[in-house]
Amino acid sequence: MDNNIKRLTRSTSDRRLAGVCGGIAQYLNVDPTVIRILFLIAMLCGGLGFWAYLIVWLAAPEDNQGTLQNQ
Repeated sequence: MDNNIKRLTRSTSDRRLAGVCGGIAQYLNVDPTVIRILFLIAMLCGGLGFWAYLIVWLAAPEDNQGTLQNQ
């Protein structure tokens, strides 16, 4: 198996609420603030951001690497 497969996980090192935006930012290799602003805009424009955040929160596992790096 190839261990270099990129997976979407919730960040344990860069989190404000559940680590969803931090995890998406790590996956896309962008600043987490950009993702947070996009989620905020999506929430204000019809509530889609809330449902997307909730689904990712429930579906994505936590990142194990964040806890290993801090030790």
